[in-house]
Amino acid sequence: MDQLMHFLTHKFFVTGEPMIYGADVAIAVATIGILFVLTYFKKWKWLWREWLTTVDHKKIGIMYIIAAILMLFRGGIDGLLMRSQLSFPGLKLLDAQHYNEIFTTHGTIMILFMAMPFIIGMINVAMPLQIGARDVAFPYLNAISFWLFFWAAMLLNLSFVIGGSPDAGWTSYTPLAENGLDPGLGENFYLLSLQITGIGTLASGVNFAVTILKMRAPGMKLMHMPMFTWSTLITSVIIVFAFPVLTVALAMLTIDRIFGAHFFTSTAGGDPMMWANLFWVWGHPEVYIVILPAFGIFSEVMSTFSGKRLFGYSMMVWSMVLISALSFIVWVHHFFTMGAGPAVNSFFGVSTMLIAIPTGVKLFNWLFTLRHSKIRFTVAHMWALAFIPNFVIGGLTGVMLAVAPADYQYHNSYFLIAHFHYVLIAGTVFGMFAGLHYWWPKMFGHILDEKLGKIAFWLWMVGFNVCFFPMYFVGLQGMTRRMYTYPANAGWTSLNFIETIGAFLMGIGFIVMVWMIIYSARHGERDVTGDPWDGRTMEWMTSSPAPEYNFATLPDMSGIDRFWYMKQEKGAVEKWRKQKIEEIHMPDNSGRPFIMCVLFFIAGFGLCFEWIWLAIVGLAGILLFMVLRSLFDPDEGHHIPVDVIERTEREAGRL
Repeated sequence: MDQLMHFLTHKFFVTGEPMIYGADVAIAVATIGILFVLTYFKKWKWLWREWLTTVDHKKIGIMYIIAAILMLFRGGIDGLLMRSQLSFPGLKLLDAQHYNEIFTTHGTIMILFMAMPFIIGMINVAMPLQIGARDVAFPYLNAISFWLFFWAAMLLNLSFVIGGSPDAGWTSYTPLAENGLDPGLGENFYLLSLQITGIGTLASGVNFAVTILKMRAPGMKLMHMPMFTWSTLITSVIIVFAFPVLTVALAMLTIDRIFGAHFFTSTAGGDPMMWANLFWVWGHPEVYIVILPAFGIFSEVMSTFSGKRLFGYSMMVWSMVLISALSFIVWVHHFFTMGAGPAVNSFFGVSTMLIAIPTGVKLFNWLFTLRHSKIRFTVAHMWALAFIPNFVIGGLTGVMLAVAPADYQYHNSYFLIAHFHYVLIAGTVFGMFAGLHYWWPKMFGHILDEKLGKIAFWLWMVGFNVCFFPMYFVGLQGMTRRMYTYPANAGWTSLNFIETIGAFLMGIGFIVMVWMIIYSARHGERDVTGDPWDGRTMEWMTSSPAPEYNFATLPDMSGIDRFWYMKQEKGAVEKWRKQKIEEIHMPDNSGRPFIMCVLFFIAGFGLCFEWIWLAIVGLAGILLFMVLRSLFDPDEGHHIPVDVIERTEREAGRL
């Protein structure tokens, strides 16, 4: 019994920190509250039937987005804790170890468990509707992808109170992340959670690419597709080529840590630099995986709210293709200072600078789209417009970092922190917020409140620049990243205090956004047309929210912005709606993806604690489910009868 208690209090549960005990209480209260609500309102069957077993791309997209917002909250709290600790020199809010854990989970969550699910959620919601598909090509696999992400996120977040958080940075460089220098369980949680969610992301990449290539509406050629769908296709290709590298790297480091191999141990014949190379061969394309879909959203939003066709459509497509190709040959710029020769550094410096050319083409195309247009300043459009100047600041400072000799001065300083936050927040987060406002009616049938949305926008915009712009200067003054405190005589106090004010302004902006969502659910304007923004692309041709089958009939979609031109042609929309309706085949829901991914969680949890027997149980269960799926589940789906489709369309006012 003493041994069990010692294990529970010294290795299993994280103890000794008031903040951890507070988290324990919060988790317990939240769990009890959720169980009580589901039981009291008798929602267990509804939860299982409508959400846990769904294979509908729209519902899966909504679950991704809800999870991403929750992860934004978790990662944002980490950010506020770091900024609070650094607001004045010598503060003791966090000790060095806790600060290491906080910045590690902040980066990991924001990149892989906030940005990625937000983007994949948007793709799930909008892409099949934009090309006139009933669902994605592999709905069952789509559900597996989501639940792999979800249980991986649970595994990583669990490390906060069980086992211990990872503390080697979101890049987990070796040898720092090896057992010799990092013997705790936290790094295992990092490796296993990333491995599990990475498998799901890879499956999503294949799924989306096949969907776009094989399931477009009649007449819709590749060069007729909406720009968001193009960005999804190119992003999917990057995922398919980049994520296997991460999978291999994570597997090698896991084998090093759990089974005693030495892939990255220099004293045993391994090579620590191999991790840095493998990580960034995946890591830099990952930057474009989280930005290109946002570029697609900005294109849709600017075109719609300026009332014009996107300027330079073909150049926009080829720019993204070129950016995706260049993204695979720039990874060494992340470690110019690690000893590569001048020739190597020069090559990767020039290849990095070349990315500025297609990116610049896109920026000018967006500006020419806005030129001589009647701009509507909706909240979605304001996020898109704000992206341009902020992203330019991030992009230009990125070109500065691509100059290898100068990079020796900026490397690992707050100048770098400012640069990638200007790129990733202005690029990805602003893009997701624009998409959230733009497609919210299509998800929930009502419009988000514009007044509250504009208040949240300005709080974010002021807070973002107050927080991150001073970091360029404090970085040039010599403040390095990942330091948990600094001396009073360093001259950095004023700028750090200003940055902290900006961070809390963004926090207030997030609270206003949450209130906006709650308020809009009760009082928001209902979208009874299915086309609240006078849209140009196919998702606005169906009701809000879209029915299970998406479209009762499919018109010929030849040409760019075909729906917008149909609205200009007298009687074209009415003629399409009067097409003969036939029964529609749809996939069945299934609980197996959910249960299979629970088994992934069990296997991962077992490996984190090096309980091999538990990992074998989980992996055996996964194998069993794969066999059952292959041999005994024909998945014939079901047909929606014509009378049901007609009734649904009639109730939506479309017949």
